Amino acid sequence: MPDDTITIADGRARCLWAAREPETTYHDTEWGFPIAGDTALFERVCLEGFQSGLSWRTILTKRENFRAAFAGFDIEQVARFADADVTRLLADAGIIRHRGKIEASINNARRAIELIDEHGSLESYFWGYAPAGEHEPGSMTTSPESVALSKDLKKRGWRFVGPTTMFALMQATGMVNDHAYDCVIRADVDAALRAAYPQRL
Repeated sequence: MPDDTITIADGRARCLWAAREPETTYHDTEWGFPIAGDTALFERVCLEGFQSGLSWRTILTKRENFRAAFAGFDIEQVARFADADVTRLLADAGIIRHRGKIEASINNARRAIELIDEHGSLESYFWGYAPAGEHEPGSMTTSPESVALSKDLKKRGWRFVGPTTMFALMQATGMVNDHAYDCVIRADVDAALRAAYPQRL
């Protein structure tokens, strides 16, 4: 639907939330495109957790600070963070200084190692919950798959991985293509997904 998009200075229609930077570049180059590698996927899980209750703009403007603070989201390194690191992170004005979210990221790194040992990679585990086919863009904030993913992760001891957060992760990493039908990027995402995961489309 045309009301789901906005046309900005370059004359191209995009999802409504991508009207200004840094959202525009993130929307055009990352959001919805499949990502490769456990480090990148772990970063997205952490950032979606930090975003809970806040705007995504806040996360994007602090993203490089997060990467520096969390060792590039290297899972093995973050898993070794100790109390001194929590204290350091709570004093870092460049990130979101929320003790629960900081401690959750460290905990989740440890749980991620366990999950990788069991499934071979985070990618194989998370994409196992990706729904096949399409849904109406912008029509939901959770899905049966994100509810199931959240439930299983919580059972495994993960934190800040509620159904809405996990659906946002699915949107961000291409497990769900939630670009508006008239968005200029939707076809690019479909093509990238078809190349990476043809069985999902």
